[in-house]
Amino acid sequence: MEQYVIQVNEYDEVVGVIEKMEAHKSGTLHRAFSVFIFNSKGEMLLQQRAMNKYHSAGLWSNACCSHPKPGEETLPAAKKRLKEEMGFETALTRLYTLLYKAAFDNGLTEHEFDHVFVGEYDGDITFNKEEVMNYNYTGMKRIREELGIEPEKYSAWFKLIFPRVEEWWKEKYSTSSVKQV
Repeated sequence: MEQYVIQVNEYDEVVGVIEKMEAHKSGTLHRAFSVFIFNSKGEMLLQQRAMNKYHSAGLWSNACCSHPKPGEETLPAAKKRLKEEMGFETALTRLYTLLYKAAFDNGLTEHEFDHVFVGEYDGDITFNKEEVMNYNYTGMKRIREELGIEPEKYSAWFKLIFPRVEEWWKEKYSTSSVKQV
């Protein structure tokens, strides 16, 4: 089944629609989103991507990421995808946007105007086994250390986005009773 994504320019202005795999084969810039979820302890929810993913299979990444469909607004698409992949809903806040390009060994390229969202969740997780192999909540200090020692365990976009999310996290949780782990 063909899926389409929103082709954009470097200002996130819509310039067309393109089939998803064609966008990744040609490296065409398109709109995407990445969702980062934290629990009340300040730990980040990580997911290990399912082995059937067309790239970055088995790698650890943020709670979910995907592309809004043509005609779909980005925030509702992010909320819907979080529910589809991780099995829960929560409020999301846009943190920032990022334009990045990453080539993969299989010839595909992610060239995305990525909308980064953050949220909090402490409830049950019933992940979609077609999308996610495993998950855990991990402390930011540990993630930072692992990124320095074994960066190949993480998705390309996660490594690019993490520093800015970490800055936000330090501001948010520095005034709370959360111990930085």
